[in-house]
Amino acid sequence: MEVFKGRPADTANRLDKEIRCYDLLDKLKIEYFRVDHEAAETMEACEEIDKALGITMCKNLFLCNRQKTVFYLLLMPADKPFKTKELSSQINSARLSFAGPEDMERLLDITPGSVSVLGLMNDKDDEVTLLIDKDLLKDEYIGCHPCINTSSLKIKSKDILDKFLHHLKIRPEYVNLVGKD
Repeated sequence: MEVFKGRPADTANRLDKEIRCYDLLDKLKIEYFRVDHEAAETMEACEEIDKALGITMCKNLFLCNRQKTVFYLLLMPADKPFKTKELSSQINSARLSFAGPEDMERLLDITPGSVSVLGLMNDKDDEVTLLIDKDLLKDEYIGCHPCINTSSLKIKSKDILDKFLHHLKIRPEYVNLVGKD
């Protein structure tokens, strides 16, 4: 698996939403490294991507309340288990569940398997609240998809927080998930 710096030279067979990610990252002068791959559908495939980029991709969960009126994007370390009850109590939202594919596409222009902090650039009406587990801040880099799961990016955490989110005027809420029973 070859690692490239920046956007692909040939964008002819790339989706518009992926190109928009590269355009925004370049506009904000955010350096990133990229690997292209088949859709990562197994843990083994994800491990190969992590190894190539020298990082661990973070876990991205797209959640909503029972009424599907409030949506959350949770970023957390990949190796930490997710406990709905633990998060619900921290954000005062009962009955959290995974949001459906139709909500992912409508709000973030992404499909299952491609959920990423970069999808927030498509949340034009600010309907998604970003939640970040504090443990993720210990990592120098964040691994994420450019709104499609056939490429993965390595981006400095500081650039995501200070440049990308600042540009989108997003203030994340920080949570502290223990992930134990």
